[in-house]
Amino acid sequence: MARTKPFDDYLNEYEEWFEQFKFVYESELQAVNHFIPKNKKGIEIGIGTGRFALPLKISEGIEPSKNMREFSLQKGLKVYDGVAENLPLDNDSYDFVLMVTTICFVDDIKKAFAEVKRILKPGGIFIIGLVDKNSPLGKTYEKLKDSNKFYRYATFYSVEEVRILLEKTGFVNVEFVQTVFGELSEIKSVQHYKTGHGEGGFVVIRVEK
Repeated sequence: MARTKPFDDYLNEYEEWFEQFKFVYESELQAVNHFIPKNKKGIEIGIGTGRFALPLKISEGIEPSKNMREFSLQKGLKVYDGVAENLPLDNDSYDFVLMVTTICFVDDIKKAFAEVKRILKPGGIFIIGLVDKNSPLGKTYEKLKDSNKFYRYATFYSVEEVRILLEKTGFVNVEFVQTVFGELSEIKSVQHYKTGHGEGGFVVIRVEK
């Protein structure tokens, strides 16, 4: 069952995070954008309120939260009601698929990855943004999990766990960039991403079908 309750109940608080941590958000956005193919057909799974889709010029998304879906529709995005494990989309229909801080809320990550592979065209790109469980930020989130409206519903993964699952699903040519170095409250400017993982709290993974 989709973990939509916090996103339906606390949409305003969700939006406020991006304003409170403006430079964290912009650092994450810059890192994700590094892997976004230009002039290609893409879709975001877990599009939320369009915080990543809109600036990245992605016009379509999947969103199981009714309130967030309606919010994104009002912004002019094309949003389908659905979950990552059962995408209402055709085989081989997208050049790239994006998921940002979404895998921690899916019920069956293996099935979700198989669905992404199904809807990607041959040679298509899958881009994942996640909070690395093994990073200092990930460890902080894990500690605060029970008291956080959103992350109490989350299952955090390490980058290596995700990489192994992607490779088992048949994805190839893995690449990483990372950003968000240090405590969120201390980040006062946009941080430039760097390759690899292990230092930054936010990691972007790129693989190919």
